[in-house]
Amino acid sequence: MDNEAGGFRTPDEVATAETPKDQNQYPQSATPGSTPTPKSSGGWRQKLAQHWPPTRRQWFIIGGLVILLIAAGCAFVLSHRPAKPVVTSQVKRIAKPVAPKTVASNLSGLQVDPSINQRPVTGVMIENSLDSRPQSGLIQASVIFEAIAEGGITRFLALFQDNAPDDIGPIRSARPYYVQWAMGFDAGYAHVGGSPEALANIKTWGAKDLDQFANGGSYHRISSRPAPHNVYTSLAALNQLQAAKGYTTSNYTGFPRKKVTPSKQPNATKIDLALSGRLYNVHYDYAAGTNSYNRSEGGAAHTDISGVPISPTVVIALVVPYGIHSDGHHSEYATIGSGSAYIFQDGTAVIGQWTKTSEKSQITFTDAAGKPLLLNPGQAWLTAVGGTNNISYAL
Repeated sequence: MDNEAGGFRTPDEVATAETPKDQNQYPQSATPGSTPTPKSSGGWRQKLAQHWPPTRRQWFIIGGLVILLIAAGCAFVLSHRPAKPVVTSQVKRIAKPVAPKTVASNLSGLQVDPSINQRPVTGVMIENSLDSRPQSGLIQASVIFEAIAEGGITRFLALFQDNAPDDIGPIRSARPYYVQWAMGFDAGYAHVGGSPEALANIKTWGAKDLDQFANGGSYHRISSRPAPHNVYTSLAALNQLQAAKGYTTSNYTGFPRKKVTPSKQPNATKIDLALSGRLYNVHYDYAAGTNSYNRSEGGAAHTDISGVPISPTVVIALVVPYGIHSDGHHSEYATIGSGSAYIFQDGTAVIGQWTKTSEKSQITFTDAAGKPLLLNPGQAWLTAVGGTNNISYAL
């Protein structure tokens, strides 16, 4: 009775009554004895509500993610926007001209490439008879010595290093004093034979001999002039000859030089040097515009074969004791020793002294106090005269 009215129930009846009717309201995977997880009925809102507000650590994580997202967005925008044309300003630089690297020539004092001073100096005997004029190569020589060879006829020793003329001549024979002047420059000595004394001296003194008699292939004869006024050469041919003989350079002391300073009060614009007569006496006219001396001989301007006037920068008159050899024919000059020297440059005259102590020593110039006389750069023409009475000059 109690059982029907809902009163007393046995334990089995109670368990049966509490068993859920729908066994699928819990996950089928639940195992006996485990606590089943009920199905969520609230969705994302319910989950958000369960975790809100975030913890401090969660706020840091959220902030970091936001910053990363903003940075990524900015990078994307910058990488995909159109690139603006880059305008660059071009500065045009004007290259400064490179100053040529030059040095003073040992022979002329002019500015030259340093390699010039490594060349050998070459001395060439050049004739000055009437049949030899005008000569070739004189305007390109740096130093020229002038003296009487024989019979009152003068002859030149032309020294080359800076320039290399293709034609030099006519070439004539050697004399002892020319050999001595050439040896002061350690120069190769080009000539066509010579006086017996000169040929013997060349061997005794050890001069660098370039005699045409022994080296004919380095010389040539021209057809426009009769012998013996037709022997010529080129500096290239002579340098090749010197190289074959081992004369590759010259060891010597050049003339000391100074800056060019034309005088505002010139005292020597006209120079006369008496040698042997009208045909060989020398006259110079100072040209202020070029600071040089226009040379004349035989009453006419002295020009090169090209027609260019010969106009040295420095003129020197050497007073050298002069005489005739015992053969009664050839000239003699006492070139070893000392004597008066008249230095003409810048329109002025300075009287000093020349000195040469041996065949191989260089000729030097000093003033009254014994100090070196400095020369202008350029061609120097040195003429030997027998006495001071052979020299005259005027304003």
